[in-house]
Amino acid sequence: MDLKKVVRNIKYNEPMSKHTTFRVGGPADIFAEPEAHELLDLIRYLNESGQPYTVIGNGSNLLVGDKGIRGVVVALKDGIGDIDVEEDCEIYAGAGALLSRVASEAAACGLTGLEFASGIPGSVGGAIAMNAGAYDGEMKDVVSYVNAIHDNEFVKYGCNEMDFSYRHSRILDSGDIVVGVCIKLAFGDMGTIRAKMSELNQRRADKQPINLPSAGSTFKRPEGYFAGKLIQDAGLRGYRVGGACVSEKHCGFVVNDQNATAAEIKQLIEDVQNKVFEDAGVRLETEVRMIGEF
Repeated sequence: MDLKKVVRNIKYNEPMSKHTTFRVGGPADIFAEPEAHELLDLIRYLNESGQPYTVIGNGSNLLVGDKGIRGVVVALKDGIGDIDVEEDCEIYAGAGALLSRVASEAAACGLTGLEFASGIPGSVGGAIAMNAGAYDGEMKDVVSYVNAIHDNEFVKYGCNEMDFSYRHSRILDSGDIVVGVCIKLAFGDMGTIRAKMSELNQRRADKQPINLPSAGSTFKRPEGYFAGKLIQDAGLRGYRVGGACVSEKHCGFVVNDQNATAAEIKQLIEDVQNKVFEDAGVRLETEVRMIGEF
């Protein structure tokens, strides 16, 4: 069977710089954006044919190598991004929906509990896989159940089956593919909800370099420390490798401010890890997922 008979929207040698918030990355051999009804058949086809593939969402947590990605990139975007408000304060969102859009939809319906996510740039699928969070909220706090693909079949996981922890879920270990999530919220005052979202977004704008290409917070929070403080104390504020640098505004962010290459960003991240370990004895782990060929 021809791949084009399984999924309609296919591009060849597609620059991944168009699909990551770092704005770097070489070409994907094949870039497929399936519709919801095409996804399961596509994954079955790829598994049965033995073609290598990589599943991505909004690309907000990725560093793709300058030489690109071999095989097929399966991009879960608008075709799998429907948002449905259901009864009992629940919202069902497809994996490709932007988390910020789901938070806005919740606010418009007077539902509270997802305000923390209003400024997170990722998609629902990525947010579930990484148990995304901000400002004392995490996805695990609001998930009712997750629909996914496991062993070429649709499966459903309750929240207690997802093995959620800090920036982790069972998805990262199993290789399952998130299809959608049911989020359980509560009724609240619309004015209060919008005010909270506005406050958090202002805090984000004040403290984070949101105007520059990045993948958000680069490093996980080490137990007992703050990554940004460790990086600052190591004298790395503004540290640069080519077009990549440690943000002057928030040392926990690596930004692409001068047309950096992926190799430069990767080198800078490794330099920061090594210097912080040398300075404080703490090994920083990345939140950013590095994929492709460097």
